[in-house]
Amino acid sequence: MYRQVPVTPRTTMRCARDTGACTPGPSGVAFGHPGVRGAIQRRDTEEDRLSNRLSTRRSLLVSLAALVALMTSAVAPVAAVTDGELDGNGHPFVGLMVAQLADGTPLWRCSGTLLSATLFLTAGHCTEAPAEHVEIWFDADVESGIPANGYPFTGDVGGTPYTHPQYDPNAFFLFDLGVVVLDDPMPMAEYGVLPELDQLDELKRGKKTVFTAVGYGLQQSFPTAASWKTVAQRVRMVAKPHLIQINTPGFTGDFSLLLSNNTNTGGTCFGDSGGPNFLGNSLVIAGVTSFGLNSTCAGTGGVYRVDRADDLDWLYGEFGAHLP
Repeated sequence: MYRQVPVTPRTTMRCARDTGACTPGPSGVAFGHPGVRGAIQRRDTEEDRLSNRLSTRRSLLVSLAALVALMTSAVAPVAAVTDGELDGNGHPFVGLMVAQLADGTPLWRCSGTLLSATLFLTAGHCTEAPAEHVEIWFDADVESGIPANGYPFTGDVGGTPYTHPQYDPNAFFLFDLGVVVLDDPMPMAEYGVLPELDQLDELKRGKKTVFTAVGYGLQQSFPTAASWKTVAQRVRMVAKPHLIQINTPGFTGDFSLLLSNNTNTGGTCFGDSGGPNFLGNSLVIAGVTSFGLNSTCAGTGGVYRVDRADDLDWLYGEFGAHLP
């Protein structure tokens, strides 16, 4: 998913990776949080954490959440893994979701990951109101199955969306986390794994710290004048971006990461929102695709960390019965 708003002079903006809308935000990104059972103690107080996040918001003017709007029975182009490769059966537990109104009207599309047979992890701006229901597809190539596969109305499984209790649509990147509790189990041979508390803090910036980004977003995005070149097939793609920024005051803060996005490493784009960014080649989800700094998905991609205490506390506290 992608959100975008006009960029004012000498300010930075974050754009959602689902709708392409951009909102004012901090000039940096931060992330991290391990997955453990029971109560998790945070390194700082809730007051300090919220204060730090709000401070980061004031410094940045770009929000890179990924919100893909649906037009009639099709999804409007927003963004997917760019310069990546077909995932095939590499990550069958990563799916394409369509948020819907209570009456089944499609709203937008995102990506996400099964943490178990009944819990699907995605971004908060993918599960926010007015979404009341979600349908999910797990085929590697959803595009070629339309309309027989029911897209965008009836997927392989449906479920109820829930959003981080501190999520604010006007500053979505601060607590950009959501889940979908499935109506029926979707058994897989393996699932994505939550990180340990503050696990990402030990990561070093540079080409040696590589992630595996997976999603169903745009393969290529161009400015309006060349929008006819945009490639937006609903297929699962994979890329290998590396770490650009982490724990940068006034930019990424302690709640997000900034990863590379170029022809060499690939990266994320509109429609990839909520999709996983695994640590290396593991199943550990460092964070979910959240935002971008421009409308062409070039240069860098923003990831919301899920290794922080507020995220893990919420996931294990509210949905522990659905987790291993």
